[in-house]
Amino acid sequence: MTGHLAVIDMQHVFADPTSPWATPRYTRAAAGVRRLLPAFAGRVTFTRFLAPEHPAGAWRAYYDRWPFALRPPHAPFWRLTDEFADLAPDTLDASTFGKWTPALAERAGPAGRLVLAGVSTDCCVLSTALAAADAGVEVLVAADACAGADDDAHARALAVMDLYRPLISVVTVDDVLRRGD
Repeated sequence: MTGHLAVIDMQHVFADPTSPWATPRYTRAAAGVRRLLPAFAGRVTFTRFLAPEHPAGAWRAYYDRWPFALRPPHAPFWRLTDEFADLAPDTLDASTFGKWTPALAERAGPAGRLVLAGVSTDCCVLSTALAAADAGVEVLVAADACAGADDDAHARALAVMDLYRPLISVVTVDDVLRRGD
């Protein structure tokens, strides 16, 4: 498989069922991620969403709604879950939903392919996919390696991203693994 795999925000804050940001199908998404990893050896970036130290602009209202999240980057709930922590010695951290940063762009390459997996489909995965597509990168979203805030939000986000074909394609893990190009 050619391209680069970005594993979006597989963190305790989304995996913990007691968290206000719990992603109900986190375990299912994690299983899909585990299936993808061997096909992308050496071409994987794990990302983490982190709260900014000092929210600015509209982010102030966002963190007024979610004050529990205003914790420093080393807070345990920002860590990747245990099954992924050892696989990601160098994470790409961002205090934005979208993870299409210059660092991820460099890893994906100027005319590359980016496979997305992780959480939350309706937030950080969606934001990353749209920005990468705008940059001219072919984006494959592995639907069964993603999870949303709930099943409806996940399905709606996938439907929106699928409208962007051929820039963004919603596929399955099996589809990604079958691609040999």
